[in-house]
Amino acid sequence: MPRLIAFLRAINVGGHTVKMDALRRHFAGLGLKGVETFIASGNVIFSSGASDLAALERRIERRLHEELGFEVATFLRTEAEVGAVARYLPFPVERMRAAGSLNVGFLAEALAPAERSAVMGLATDIDDFHLSGREVYWMCARRQSESTMSNAVFEKALKRRVTFRGLRTVERLAARLGVAGAEA
Repeated sequence: MPRLIAFLRAINVGGHTVKMDALRRHFAGLGLKGVETFIASGNVIFSSGASDLAALERRIERRLHEELGFEVATFLRTEAEVGAVARYLPFPVERMRAAGSLNVGFLAEALAPAERSAVMGLATDIDDFHLSGREVYWMCARRQSESTMSNAVFEKALKRRVTFRGLRTVERLAARLGVAGAEA
């Protein structure tokens, strides 16, 4: 059975505290195998024989909403996809090294051309974006706290759900999965 990674939105932020052992139990309760969590920010590794990953995302979202009492947007990726995200170089290496922060936003599906333009319209003198498939790369030249960009700003502009992770977190997850990460 292939391993999948669920990137969950709204776990252990904004007052939505969830213990990792409880989160593992909720996933196991769906019949998913080998469930483990990676750091306490809503990253769940598991195996599933499901062929329709969009349907599995919806099943996980329904289960977590029932069990936790709040909406938890779920974005599934295969371990190969996580490795590709970790290796991808969305900006020149020198800029990435100098950045105050570099984040990856996970989407359910790739953006349409008008949505892509809207994302690029969010760029500022310190914030830059790059789009690749179902991921949005956000680089902040200074400290992220100096940026006007946030998950909420992104979702309001596009009317889509997204969850962001630091690129270093994704690289560490890729290393944990045994797929190579980027050297930036």
